[in-house]
Amino acid sequence: MDAHTQRKSKIFSRREIEALIANGRSIVIVDNKVLKVDAWLPYHPGGDKAIRHMIGRDATDEVYRFHSAATLELTNRYQIGRVEGQWINFVPPIQGGKFRTQEDSGKLGKENPLEFVSGQDSDSTSSSSADQSPIFEPADAPASSIRKRNATNVPRTSSASSISSVDLDDAPKAPKMSVMDARTQQEIDLDKAKYPSLDPQIQANIVQKYRELGERIVAEGLYQCRYSSYAIECARYVCFFGMFLFLLKSGWYITSAIPLGCLWHQLAFTVHDAGHMGITHNFQADTVIGMLVADYMGGLSVCWWKYNHNVHHLVTNSPEHDPDIEHMPFFAISHRFFENLFSSYYERVMDYDAFAKFMIRYQEYLYYIILCFGRFNLYRLSWVYLLGGQGPRKGPAWWHRYFEIVGQVFFWTWFGYGVVYKSIPGGWNRLLFVLISHAITMPLHLQITLSHFAMSTADLGTTESFPQKMLRTTMDVDCPQWLDFFHGGLQFQAIHHLFPRIPRHNLRRTQKLVQDFCNEVDIPYALYGFVEGNQIVIGKLGDVGRQARILAECQRTIAEGDFGMH
Repeated sequence: MDAHTQRKSKIFSRREIEALIANGRSIVIVDNKVLKVDAWLPYHPGGDKAIRHMIGRDATDEVYRFHSAATLELTNRYQIGRVEGQWINFVPPIQGGKFRTQEDSGKLGKENPLEFVSGQDSDSTSSSSADQSPIFEPADAPASSIRKRNATNVPRTSSASSISSVDLDDAPKAPKMSVMDARTQQEIDLDKAKYPSLDPQIQANIVQKYRELGERIVAEGLYQCRYSSYAIECARYVCFFGMFLFLLKSGWYITSAIPLGCLWHQLAFTVHDAGHMGITHNFQADTVIGMLVADYMGGLSVCWWKYNHNVHHLVTNSPEHDPDIEHMPFFAISHRFFENLFSSYYERVMDYDAFAKFMIRYQEYLYYIILCFGRFNLYRLSWVYLLGGQGPRKGPAWWHRYFEIVGQVFFWTWFGYGVVYKSIPGGWNRLLFVLISHAITMPLHLQITLSHFAMSTADLGTTESFPQKMLRTTMDVDCPQWLDFFHGGLQFQAIHHLFPRIPRHNLRRTQKLVQDFCNEVDIPYALYGFVEGNQIVIGKLGDVGRQARILAECQRTIAEGDFGMH
């Protein structure tokens, strides 16, 4: 056996892997293989944060669902050994997990075998922050069942899977539970009652059934793209663009904004497909398609989108980590945003300041209005990504940033200069044209938020399987087949989160298979009509807004010292 093969066959213990992570190594488990991916972090086309959220975890399902077979072969070069038995996940360092070095582990004695079989979910068994609510502190429930991770002036707590179970009895007693902590625990308890047990064996069975479903989907050819469907899509795009040019040349300047907005709305679905390698299943080919459509025709960066979207798929609906629900100061879909959470994606505190307090109180009334301006924020995020050099500088995607920058110049030349400045007379006409064309894309932002804003934001810990988490945090929208073009596949978000590389034109055929899987493993499949889904989202926003108003009133009362005693 040569040295290279011997190195790959080395069996790592849990403590050894913990020590490697404590020393700054990026260790990911895939198919019981131990991968040290430090060298790949700067070059990963999907961004380093997507990998960082998998450190210390069994990322088998996540890695297989997002990568082609050719890419999966490349992971073998990073293998340094193997693990035996069922792996119980650590909390990744980016999420606040604490890890002991080999020296620290030696002081505690031999590895406790219970760490491999414990059904405790590490996130919900860690101690809460010592910071308490400014309102009052009920003493009826301990805070040891909640992990309050992101108050910036409080150190992040360690997970149960990062601490020897021998030490749990000696842990300091947690402080009393605050009002916000109590609500967090209530949401966790509701999800635990609604979804299958977090016992590792039960979750392992869900994973096994999920992988069998994946094999069936492959066998039925649902990963094969129907290019005839894209021919129809292209015909629709040409129609919208032709209408835009005809109306613009005819002097119907304001009216011409409508088909242009419709074109941008429809093109976003193709960009989404390309970003997930759902068209040709070739990384470079689909990326080029995505860049041509997103940057050159729409002024948006698809590489920024992938950097953002991959994280969203891995930590869906996590208030601290999922950028797709981090819209402070305009929206908050959880009371936890009142805590000045630290965003691991944006690497800053999401301040719950005076402006946020005002906006959140009325967010259910402002929801649709703010969505009309969503595209402007996408421009900003794209520029920050490209001009800030956030993409990989080496590796297979080294040239994408420069190709996108050229695309941005091209877009603002033909749209900003050629259309808005040269073709439309008068400042008010130009302003209305820009506002209307961008507001027309509002349904896209509505479709994206609809699938997640109404769903759970609770953290059930590290033992929850990938498929259960995706189905718990994502909903599908029920619509007639003839309306599929309008939703662009985003109405099947739960299915898409389970199998992100399935071409969108095959998602409806996949739906029945996913429903059968959900029935078999007893996971609720969230499916609502479009109107009903909107009502649920507005209700969720209204509920959080009421919490904000109550909290503000309580804080005002305490500040003024008026407790009804006079």
